[in-house]
Amino acid sequence: MAEAAKYEKNAMVFKAFCDATRLRILEMLQSGEKCACKLLENLEISQPTLSHHMKILCDSGIVASRKEGKWTHYRISEEGSRQVERLLHNLVTVSSQVEEDSCCCSENVS
Repeated sequence: MAEAAKYEKNAMVFKAFCDATRLRILEMLQSGEKCACKLLENLEISQPTLSHHMKILCDSGIVASRKEGKWTHYRISEEGSRQVERLLHNLVTVSSQVEEDSCCCSENVS
C-alpha cells in the first residue's frame, strides 16, 4: 500500500471514532449484530443520518454489514478490530531506535 493511501485509510479509522453518535453505535454493537431498525429506535435519529454514520463506520473497516430483506444488519468486524488495535499500538509505541540527528538543534546553540 502506498504511503499516502496508508495514511488515508488510517485517518478513516479516526474519523469513525471522532463522533459521539458513532461511538454510541459502536457501544450498541458490542453486544452483537443489530438491525438498522434497532439502531434507529435507540438513537432517535433519521434513517439518512444513520446511513451516513454507518457508511463512515463501514468504510473504516470497523463495522461490517449484511442485507436481509429491506434492512441492513451491522456488527463489529473482528478483522477491523484487530487492525485498529495494531494501528493504535503502532502509533503510540515509542521506537527504541534513536535517530542520528535527533539533537539537531543542540549543536547550533550559541
